[in-house]
Amino acid sequence: MATRRKRSNELDAADRNAMPAGAYAFPRLRKEPLNDASHVRNAIARFDQVRDASDAERQEAFRRIRRAAAKYDVEMTADRWQDLGKPSATMRSSDKAKSRDQLYAEAKRRNIRGRSTMTKDQLARAING
Repeated sequence: MATRRKRSNELDAADRNAMPAGAYAFPRLRKEPLNDASHVRNAIARFDQVRDASDAERQEAFRRIRRAAAKYDVEMTADRWQDLGKPSATMRSSDKAKSRDQLYAEAKRRNIRGRSTMTKDQLARAING
């Protein structure tokens, strides 16, 4: 049987189970790991998709994500948890004017993983994530 080679930023079930709850944006739910820049960008982009989290848990998750973003040098423009996971006004206006090739070049400059398979909208979210 062929085995799939694991990318450095992928977490399998064993990796996730070995992580302490405090390594997640939402510790009680064990959702959105914050172990590297790629996962921090993902937590920002998917923040509003997490279900069964109270407002207090979202506020704490926002603080955790902001700390992790600073640690891994991930740009984060949101000032409130209510704005995470939603496209920003600047993304809607400036990035829609850019071509996919321009967005791809920016993603390459920032070393965003998975960029070659992303659509224009996904590239814009990853850059602004």
